[in-house]
Amino acid sequence: MILDVLFPNRCIHCNTIIDPELLVCGLCFSQIHFTHYNYFENNPVKEKCSLFFPVENAFSLIQFEEESLSRQIIHELKYRSRERIGKILAEWMIDRLDFRDDHPDLLVTVPLHPKKLRERGYNQLHLFTETLSEFYDIPFDHELVKRNHYSKAQALKDKKHRLKTTNTFSVTQPVSGKHILLIDDVFTTGNTVSSVAWEILNAGDNKVSVLVMAVDI
Repeated sequence: MILDVLFPNRCIHCNTIIDPELLVCGLCFSQIHFTHYNYFENNPVKEKCSLFFPVENAFSLIQFEEESLSRQIIHELKYRSRERIGKILAEWMIDRLDFRDDHPDLLVTVPLHPKKLRERGYNQLHLFTETLSEFYDIPFDHELVKRNHYSKAQALKDKKHRLKTTNTFSVTQPVSGKHILLIDDVFTTGNTVSSVAWEILNAGDNKVSVLVMAVDI
């Protein structure tokens, strides 16, 4: 209680004091550009994925525009040690994502390289995924896919280098006959998601759907 008085929770955008469980104030929340996609219908993420691999369904929560609050939220999560934002994003996702009666069998996160994980201290997708897992009652596996090479963040790469992901990922254990929901933070070129998806598809008779926090296409 003393800490709450001395260091009150503030909106990450306008710095207004807000409830400890919130991320942004009500006024700033209205500035977040949610996608309003339908998980089961064509949308920009699904259309882009389908150019690279057979995708079942796809969904993104928010738009990742330049100089936007959405971009600030993702950057706070990834680069400012605000892991709790993953849980808040998951709660926003739960309000907007309906699997109907076609739940995936397994939630799988795009992995960080162990060196990057040590540097950051957490994978920004884990708390997000675990919150979804608990609500939808779908198991998760953070270890199914591993990243084989250390590289700098996608946001720091130019377009040419973003397209180089040969042998970047591998599947660590047998998996077959599963509908896997692949989870990542930001969808840009689709190259990372595609690389992981093909590893899963080639591992056995699997299906892949895609879920991302934000889309930048």
